[in-house]
Amino acid sequence: MAERKNITIMGAGLVGSLLSLYLAKRGHKVDIYERRPDMRKTLLDGGRSINLALSDRGFRALRGIGIEEAVRKVAIPMHGRMMHDEQGNLTFQPYGKEGQSIYSVSRAGLNAALMDLSEPNPHITYHFNRQLLDLDLHRNKATLRNHETGGLEELQTELLFGADGAFSMVRNAMQKTERYNYSQSYLEYGYKELTIPAAADGGWLLEKNALHIWPRGNYMMIALPNLDGSFTCTLFFPYEGALSFESIKTDDDLLNFFLQTFPDAVPLMPNLAEDYFSNPIGSLVTVKCFPWSYEDKALLIGDASHAVVPFYGQGMNAGFEDITVLDQMLENFNGDWESLFKRFERKRKPDADAIADLAVMNFIEMRDKVADPRFLLRKKIEGKINQQYPDKWIPLYSMVTFTDLPYSYALETGRLQDAIMKKVMKHIRTVEDYDKPEVQQLLEKQLVEKEKLKGYQAQEAAARS
Repeated sequence: MAERKNITIMGAGLVGSLLSLYLAKRGHKVDIYERRPDMRKTLLDGGRSINLALSDRGFRALRGIGIEEAVRKVAIPMHGRMMHDEQGNLTFQPYGKEGQSIYSVSRAGLNAALMDLSEPNPHITYHFNRQLLDLDLHRNKATLRNHETGGLEELQTELLFGADGAFSMVRNAMQKTERYNYSQSYLEYGYKELTIPAAADGGWLLEKNALHIWPRGNYMMIALPNLDGSFTCTLFFPYEGALSFESIKTDDDLLNFFLQTFPDAVPLMPNLAEDYFSNPIGSLVTVKCFPWSYEDKALLIGDASHAVVPFYGQGMNAGFEDITVLDQMLENFNGDWESLFKRFERKRKPDADAIADLAVMNFIEMRDKVADPRFLLRKKIEGKINQQYPDKWIPLYSMVTFTDLPYSYALETGRLQDAIMKKVMKHIRTVEDYDKPEVQQLLEKQLVEKEKLKGYQAQEAAARS
């Protein structure tokens, strides 16, 4: 049995709160420090998305502490994308097979539920209104601002986890160490939260069990359902340009733009101008860094080590999967934390980079392609291939969202399948064309080649490891 540790977690968000439960379950004493007030007692504002899409990887982590079913009861299944064109016509695209859905869940509601589960645990203590100002990794010494008293506090840490998000102060301290790799890149787009309120009878004004998308090429709007009958809408829009956050300055500018671009949404959004001009613009950043650890003293986890843009709905799910992977490693842990941290970061880094790249790719797909009839036809053909060859072909979206296959595997396999689809689609004009002998022969040949290539890649990966 490994030695019980006094563990410090910086950040009481979703990942920090869930991590505390997993560590406490293994007998460690956990103190969580959060710069903000207790979100259960104080309404917090900011640019962060109100809704999240919870999928299989996230549910698996919740299952590990026994709350998967409780969360499912307060989440709304979304079976696919509902596309809205400029005339208000609707097209539905399922996410996967029958029974496969992603779930709209309240960020604050889930975070509060994890806190409520953590706080009664005698091994877990929350410290709110504590902002990390400085961290001496070598001496295990942290300096925090107590926002309740205004004073400074010194904290001696034994083992530190940085779960403090995309702008992590723990990572900031690591960046000052020798040979530290770090990059951040912003999309030229920001996002703004808007609202479609509930109907007069408390129901939903749009299809409840779908993620709604208004794809418009250079920008888009999405809407996720809430339990109270409302929808949280997010406008993804350029910061600058002819049509951008910069160009819309008045209520008339806003209304004219929406009437032209999202006409079917306007009657559903009575507070459009108020929401638009009062809510902040959120930024969309990708963070990549390495290493994620410092000796046996500190480890980054979640967004602190791999922040991604939200277009695959995997930011939270990837952070939760970090915890699942770490917990599996702790199962046969020998007490060497530095070795554990090194193994963890080597295992997760390729997958973190992969989901970061996939998220940007999916932004382009959602913004530009989901309204394209050829794209929708291609999705149907992919579904038929999956149905005919379930062991040889899983669509990329399904690999990412409905399996626990590594993100890096999904990205590489997705590239192979994309090349095959480009060849197949040259012979496809309708769904019925799938059954043509030449299409079937081409597909069989390509699948054989794909399996050979994957075999070579597996051998090379094994040799490297």
